[in-house]
Amino acid sequence: MSTLNFPVMTLRQPPEFTGNVNRQKPITLHPRRRHLTLPLASNSPQPAEQKPIIELQFIGPKAGGDGKYPVDEVTEVSGEKVLRKIMEDNKLELYATYGKLMNCGGGGSCGTCIVEVIEGKDLLSERTNAELKYLKKKPESWRLACQTIVGNKENSGKVVIQRLPQWKK
Repeated sequence: MSTLNFPVMTLRQPPEFTGNVNRQKPITLHPRRRHLTLPLASNSPQPAEQKPIIELQFIGPKAGGDGKYPVDEVTEVSGEKVLRKIMEDNKLELYATYGKLMNCGGGGSCGTCIVEVIEGKDLLSERTNAELKYLKKKPESWRLACQTIVGNKENSGKVVIQRLPQWKK
């Protein structure tokens, strides 16, 4: 492994300093050098720490012409994002017509970003107070995408989400 030496400068007071603020002589600074040794990165690859991954499947709100629901698959690092941000980043439809116009932007104060958790409920965060308020008359599997954190930075697995469950009939 190679190293680089960088000089580090520290400042010290000259020996003639007496503490008198109103002196005529200007203060001269004398650098004192110390060497700092930094290791260079080696060419051999070092194993990167593997972060837990959550696999998400988003089922479309309406069946296609063949009668099957479209499925979008996404993978994300566990515990880093809420469902709303994941869906937004992957350009997946989240809001119904009213929600597109009147959503709160992820603040948890409108209740328009409803999704249904089909599989992997244990890989998601607990319901927040906002969810308890807006989803009290909805099925237990329904969540607000803006309040639901995917994973907890330690777990990994598969989560299946139904988009716009209110459209399913």
